[in-house]
Amino acid sequence: MLDLPPLNTDTIWSILQDEIDDLIVNQMVWHYLGYRYINESWNNTQVSPEWQQEYPEPPNFIENRPPTVKLTRSIPVENKQLLKEKLGFSGWKIDELTPRKTRRATMANWLLSYLVQQGG
Repeated sequence: MLDLPPLNTDTIWSILQDEIDDLIVNQMVWHYLGYRYINESWNNTQVSPEWQQEYPEPPNFIENRPPTVKLTRSIPVENKQLLKEKLGFSGWKIDELTPRKTRRATMANWLLSYLVQQGG
């Protein structure tokens, strides 16, 4: 997990445009939530207690709805529309929507919110 793309708006766009593999997108969110893979096991000592308790190991956000809902709820209200406000992303047409795309957009928005909160 050491070879993650940089956290910037270009990477966020690449997530939205499906140019980055699902596993890498998951790994990015895991990393910024605080999960670390050390000595062939997951370490969650840097993960906030509300995530540690429910997900001692990092969840697959692409395949599972419940952790994605939790991720959505963890985005501050003022950052919920960052994809639209900061990147001009207007979403997809109805016939293009899939659970996978929706979950990737949630992950992209969470990462963008994290970036903004860090001053980026």
